Amino acid sequence: MRKFLAVCALLSVFSTSVLAAPASSKAKPAGSTKIYGAVEAKEGFLGGRLFDVLDSVGGTGTWMEWDVNGVRDPSVAKILDPLLNSSNKPKMIWAITEREKPLLSVLLPKGSGEVIVFYELGALDAKPVQLKLNKVLTPDVVFRDYKQISEKEFVHLDRSNLKITVTDKRIHFTYDNPDKTPLRYDPDFATKTLVDKHAEVNDYLGFLKYEYSMMLRAFVQSTRGIFNWQPWHWYMEKWNSKYMISPKDIEMILAKGVRPDYITVFKAKAAGGEMIEMRTTGNGFLEMVITRP
Repeated sequence: MRKFLAVCALLSVFSTSVLAAPASSKAKPAGSTKIYGAVEAKEGFLGGRLFDVLDSVGGTGTWMEWDVNGVRDPSVAKILDPLLNSSNKPKMIWAITEREKPLLSVLLPKGSGEVIVFYELGALDAKPVQLKLNKVLTPDVVFRDYKQISEKEFVHLDRSNLKITVTDKRIHFTYDNPDKTPLRYDPDFATKTLVDKHAEVNDYLGFLKYEYSMMLRAFVQSTRGIFNWQPWHWYMEKWNSKYMISPKDIEMILAKGVRPDYITVFKAKAAGGEMIEMRTTGNGFLEMVITRP
């Protein structure tokens, strides 16, 4: 228990059968929600079978784990509330958004085995709220996918280049994966035509949005329950737009013609006064810093 003291100090404040396939005439409507399909494992999902099933349904998209303490989308609550209030409570819940309509997957006990039920949602429809850090957190839940290597340091179980350092005043996430080709900065940007400037700014904006998605996967989606936003809310423009780098910001950076040490892609002040900042060097080093006031 002693090894968690520093973390707690901060966090206190802060046999398989396929039953159905893609939606079709067999799909059962539930308002704007349809049962998309289900997969049952009579002896439970053993080994990596659970994630094989999720990947087979989600394709190349990324499943994001639903947070019981996070903002509740009405479309999701309509499905989950009856289940959470029943005796047969879900074991795990995920959502995926990289498709025409989002999918929700719910892992449920079934006899001596398990079943995953997939629901197709009309939309993820929660209204944007201010970003907030949850006040009561449990380190072994928050850092479930990490190994603690010292009083203040954690390393991801599968990616040793993904690390977290925790102090009384901040949580510092880093991901280091150097690029062979550093991000280019044109010293003559300021002399270009408006059309060329616009095209270059758009190129950088696309790159930085990709870097942002990498930071979300590395930092937000590898931890549990730090924030009130569900993982998918971070990707939605109506939630993140006022915190994201703008084309005007990018143009100002490029006009200097020199490489900055870091580019801040996302910066927000949380409800409790904490600052959350995501930055990139443009050369494979990403970081997210949560700082207490």
